[in-house]
Amino acid sequence: MFMRRGARLYCKEISLTNPADPSPPSPQPIDPQLLEVAQQVFDLARAGDAAMLAAVIEKGVPPNLRNDKGDSLLMLASYHGHVDAVRTLLERGADPDLRNNNGQTPLAGAAFKGFDAVVETLLSHGADVEGASPDGRTALMVAAMFNRTAIMDMLIAHGANPNARDASGTSALDAAGRMGAADAQARLKAQDS
Repeated sequence: MFMRRGARLYCKEISLTNPADPSPPSPQPIDPQLLEVAQQVFDLARAGDAAMLAAVIEKGVPPNLRNDKGDSLLMLASYHGHVDAVRTLLERGADPDLRNNNGQTPLAGAAFKGFDAVVETLLSHGADVEGASPDGRTALMVAAMFNRTAIMDMLIAHGANPNARDASGTSALDAAGRMGAADAQARLKAQDS
């Protein structure tokens, strides 16, 4: 988590980056007390403490604060299934499409974990239903792989293209087939009818 250079500590856990600038940030010296506070804020997102997240953002914590993996507060809350925290962050300016260092969106994270209410909240706050990872995999493909039919229905109702293909040419139907997700396959085949 920490790197020591001379007498200064540098943090590998926090990255205050500009989402529009994909270049990696250079290490910035961070006060150890500030580092501890930032870690506590990430823990609030993981735990889903919506009230405390609202309070710290109102005190000046950026709603798009990211850790060393590029996971934003919204990504952490989404991945851990905390719909109230997700809503709180979105209402305070968190970017619903801010990708982590692997190019994954909060929507894909919630689809992967099977959190229907989080997916619906992200979509209702403008998350890009077709926002694909660098390999072209969409949230619909992720949901199909793991047989998450309710999430698939939500994504399709919000305009997800069931015929989209990732960089290797795999569709949601192909992904469901590879994973043995029979219900997802049936749902996607019915879309084609």
